Amino acid sequence: MKNKWLAAPYVVWMAIFVVAPLILVVIFAFTSKSGGGVTLENFSNMATYIPAFEHSFALAIAATVICILIGYPLAYFLSREKLMVRKVAMMLIMLPMWMNFLLRTYAWMSILDDNGLINQFLANIGFFNLINGMFGTNIQYIHMINTQGAIVLGMVYNFLPFMVLPIFSVIDKIDHRVIEAAQDLGADGTMVFRKVIFPLSLPGVLSGVTMVFIPSVSTFALSRLLGGGKTLLLGDLIEMQFLGNAYNPHLGSAIALVMMVIVLVMMAVMNRFGEGEEGVAVL
Repeated sequence: MKNKWLAAPYVVWMAIFVVAPLILVVIFAFTSKSGGGVTLENFSNMATYIPAFEHSFALAIAATVICILIGYPLAYFLSREKLMVRKVAMMLIMLPMWMNFLLRTYAWMSILDDNGLINQFLANIGFFNLINGMFGTNIQYIHMINTQGAIVLGMVYNFLPFMVLPIFSVIDKIDHRVIEAAQDLGADGTMVFRKVIFPLSLPGVLSGVTMVFIPSVSTFALSRLLGGGKTLLLGDLIEMQFLGNAYNPHLGSAIALVMMVIVLVMMAVMNRFGEGEEGVAVL
């Protein structure tokens, strides 16, 4: 009984900073500025912002896929390295996370700028002169900043550790006796990976997908700083309704509520799929 009271501060914290804000979001979403009781007006007005939903999910999916393509091989090869190499690699992967999110984003702005580090480096090694001489063009720089590609790059850079760590954790815990048994039965390296390692690592992949996709689809600082505000994402749209000139917390709450429902449904589907795959792998 005494141990239950130890959870009281946590329950109070959750009630004040999690449950209460969610209740307010629901109340605001189903009411309007003029009052007058429950209304669905806010949800009907969301049709105007369908492109923001499309852009947000498209860029988040692109960033998640790239994180898988980079993160899975990295996690796999790290799991096969010596302990010291793992420690150093994990420190390097986590090192950027020790800095503020905005500082990392501002650093990428200076790197991707038309006069940034990348373009200066290419100019100094004569890359632009070579291209101009071969094709008769007059290229002075490669425009990378204020594009959707820059937004995806920012997502991948900031959220890649969330893909690598869960995959590495799962692969590292795979029993080597299972791999040895597959090899004893005549499976080569490719078949061992395809039939044993990859199925067993799917729970880590699904966890990584969830941890990358959710912050990617709701980000707003990246689209503003690296995208130049040209691409309106859900995070930008919600911020505009609460802090911008188009102040309308009721519409902002409705958008946030819909986004939460979509994300929760996707998480439930992925978790269900993960449980099924884990069961198949164990069998």
